[in-house]
Amino acid sequence: MDYFVIKSPLSKCMGRIQESPTLAITAKALKLKSEGKDIIGLAAGEPDFDTPDFIKNAAIAAIKSGFTKYTAATGTPSLKKAIVAKLERENNLSYDASEVIVGTGGKQCIFNLCLAILDHGDEVIIPAPYWVSYTDIAELTGAKSVVISCGIEQEFKILPSQLEEAITENTKLVLINSPSNPTGSVYSSDELKELAKVLLNHPNIFIGTDDIYEKINLNDEPFYNIVMVEPKLKNRTIILSGVSKAYSMTGWRIGYAAGPAVIIKAMGILQSQSTSNPTSISQVAAEAALNSDQSCITPMVDAFKERHRFVLNAFNEIKGIKCIAAKGAFYSFPYAQEAINKLFNDGKLKENNDIAFSEYLLETKGVAVVPGTAFGAPNYFRISFATSLDNLKKALKRIKEAIED
Repeated sequence: MDYFVIKSPLSKCMGRIQESPTLAITAKALKLKSEGKDIIGLAAGEPDFDTPDFIKNAAIAAIKSGFTKYTAATGTPSLKKAIVAKLERENNLSYDASEVIVGTGGKQCIFNLCLAILDHGDEVIIPAPYWVSYTDIAELTGAKSVVISCGIEQEFKILPSQLEEAITENTKLVLINSPSNPTGSVYSSDELKELAKVLLNHPNIFIGTDDIYEKINLNDEPFYNIVMVEPKLKNRTIILSGVSKAYSMTGWRIGYAAGPAVIIKAMGILQSQSTSNPTSISQVAAEAALNSDQSCITPMVDAFKERHRFVLNAFNEIKGIKCIAAKGAFYSFPYAQEAINKLFNDGKLKENNDIAFSEYLLETKGVAVVPGTAFGAPNYFRISFATSLDNLKKALKRIKEAIED
């Protein structure tokens, strides 16, 4: 009898990526909650505020007027105009509409950027802690992620010396995320100028600046990205952003990118062969958001500031936990090595790591957090304070009990 070897039905690239850890943990927490368990979810990076009414009304008007058909694959001219105006008004950066693309969420823009410029053997420098999808998206192209550890002692920000040391002849892209997910760290103008000095000496390297949390400002300092402090890098920098976080529009799925026309055009070609245009109705809503007076953001940011103050103080009162202040976004990223060691030595953890620690919090205390390993930073964990102060008070009380009792 002849026997046939059945090959894997999946492509090799599937072996280079995994499910988003934050989404997986959120799904597990929701499942436990549906089973009647008392779960406080601190994993999802999603504001708990509703989308402002004027944005929803713009979408409703679009539906009623019949704006429900295909648009240009890369976004409507009017939304691109709003993005160009925003970048000019708020960032003092001038772009043409041909240098802007609208995507189905910020993640698609990052995905398209990597597919457009990376080849097998290229290297992407990614400071850690990093947003969970950076490495997977980069490696899906066949490129190599060069992860640079930036711990709590340096406020989770890459140093110029680390950047210089990591650069090789294969370096094609450097990713900068400020304000940061998962840490809330923010690069100052001076810090970005020092990184820019390094990159000016390497003219073949592109820069992706992920500004999605730009408007979630917790310290009232001006926002800067690397192009704003060093315009000479504009011809090889891609700004990546969207409306999800600032306007509580996560489900509307509108992101955008601005950069060199040749790269934006390539991203558009990819998009035309994948999702085609972002949802027509969501584009109208995003346009309303960007063209507004922005006052709708203030109450949300004020609430995040209050929650952040509570979370920071509460974490630093727990034995074995160290937490530094976030300057943007809505995350805290505590260092928990001492607490993890204690729980493991007490026989409460299956393994001596942050993954077992996170499972322990969920299974014994009903608190869902994301282990730092998911962000390239073992022995840390991330919580989102984009939930009510009451939820945070209950959750932090449970975490304290889990560690100290």
